Amino acid sequence: MKQRLRRAWALDDHARALDQLRQLAGELERTYPGAAGSLREGLEETLTLTRLGVTGSLKRTLESTNPCESMLEIVRRTQRNVKRWSSGEMALRWTAAGMLEAERQFRKIIGYRDLATLVVAIERDHDRRRHSDATHTPSKEAAIVAAM
Repeated sequence: MKQRLRRAWALDDHARALDQLRQLAGELERTYPGAAGSLREGLEETLTLTRLGVTGSLKRTLESTNPCESMLEIVRRTQRNVKRWSSGEMALRWTAAGMLEAERQFRKIIGYRDLATLVVAIERDHDRRRHSDATHTPSKEAAIVAAM
C-alpha cells in the first residue's frame, strides 16, 4: 500500500495520480474503512503540488513537514520558560517569540529559484477556481425564482 501511495504521489499527471489514489481508497474500503476515509478526506490536499505543476527540488522540500515540525519544537521549547499563563494574549506573544527564535535557524529553501513559478501557478489556479465557482453559482435572480 505504501508503495502504491508513493507511486501515485510521485506522478506528475494530476488526473492519473487522483485516479490511482481513488482506486486505492476503493480497495481499502472493505478491509480498512478508516484508512480509506482518511485517504479520501485528504485526497485533493495531498496532490496540491502536482495540480500546481511543482516538480523537482522545490516539490521535495514542500512535501516534507520537517520545517514546520522543527519550528513548532522551538516554539514549545521557548514556551517552557513560562511558569504561569495569564491570558491567551500572552500565549500568542510567546508563540510569536518562539517563531522569531526559530526564524534565526531557518535555511534557504531547496529549490527556492522555482518559488516565482510557484506563485504564478497558485495565482493561475486561484483565478481558474474562482472563475469556475462563479460559473457554477446561480445568480441572485435564479435563486429568487427557485425560492418562489
